[in-house]
Order: sequence, then structure tokens, then C-alpha cells
Amino acid sequence: MSTPEVLLLDYGAGNVRSAARALERAGMTVQISDNPADVPHAPALVVPGQGHFRQVMEAFDRHGFHGPVTDAARGGVPLLGICVGMQMLLSGSEEAPGLPGLDLVPGTVRRFEAAPTQKVPQMGWNSLDKVGDSPLLRDLACPAYAYFVHSYYVPLDVEVDAGALTEYGVPFWSAFSAGNLHATQFHPEKSGAVGLAILERFRRYVLEGEGE
Repeated sequence: MSTPEVLLLDYGAGNVRSAARALERAGMTVQISDNPADVPHAPALVVPGQGHFRQVMEAFDRHGFHGPVTDAARGGVPLLGICVGMQMLLSGSEEAPGLPGLDLVPGTVRRFEAAPTQKVPQMGWNSLDKVGDSPLLRDLACPAYAYFVHSYYVPLDVEVDAGALTEYGVPFWSAFSAGNLHATQFHPEKSGAVGLAILERFRRYVLEGEGE
């Protein structure tokens, strides 16, 4: 079987170099592109994202990715969103009221509440517990630990097929699968062996269709 190829979107709001290295270590061939014309031909998409939701979405829109990516996703192309790339899949975020996300997964990203025992942002390692059978977590021993840096989260009222839950004052989706859409709030490229294992599962179970 040939090495599966992914198109890693470079729109100026994600650490594409470290993401590319992690995807390559997980056995994928990576094409980095800042050209939305490449999206309709891509066998799979990876959407990174770092920073403020407004800045990230506006950069994404400014580069012309919004329409091609939503068309590809609704057409069944596998997509992996990372960090703010996960949040972008939703309808919007409390971080930027009134600014629409990609609206591929209905729901609103919420902000953590600061407390004497809880600093915002969450920064550091936290546990993942599986819910259902997400391809990203299949056969992964849980609780597993991943590295997080974020102030906003995908709440449990967002309906997905399966995923991972993490607790930080409130339980939230730290990873999910919804049809052909897959996402992690944590950074796989910063999460050591667990992050690599999750990217390998994206390759094996989503891109290569192992076990189908």
C-alpha cells in the first residue's frame, strides 16, 4: 500500500512545520499548501490553528480556504482539525461573537471559567477518556495523556459520533469524530507517544481504511 497523502493547509495561523513532521513520523506524505486551488484534489485535509479564533478564521477566509474546505468536507473528504483547527469546525466561538466558523459541526465553542484552583488557559498535560469508537482512539489504552494549551473548549452538548473527554473544571470534547471529520484540541505533535499514536490511527483507520 502506498503512503497516504494529506494536504496540510498553510494560511499563516498554525505551526505547519512541526505538524508536518509529526504527520510524516506517523507514516503520511505531507503536501503543505497556501493555495485553495489544491483543496479539491486533496485525498485528505489537515487544518492546524493557533491563536485567537477571530484572527485564525479571518486568515483562513482571507486565504480563500473557507469555501473549498467546506465543500470538500461536505463531500466526504477526510479532515483532521488540530487545536483551533478543531474549534473552527463548529458554528462559532465565544472568543469572537458573531463571527461564523465553518459550521460543519453545529455548536458553539465555550470559554473556561477561571477559579482559585483553575487557571485559564489550561496549559499542560491532561487525560483522555474514550467515548464510543473514534478511529483516532481505537485500541488506545486510556486514560492516555496529551498536551493542551487553550482557553476555549468544545462542550459536551456538541453532538459527535465518538471521541475523547477531558476534565478541566468541566468535561469537554478533547478529540472527536463526526463522520469524515476528526479533530483534537490538544497538539498531537507536542503529546509524545500518545500524539504519534493518534496520528497513526488517523492514517490507518481513516485514510487507509484498515479494519473495514
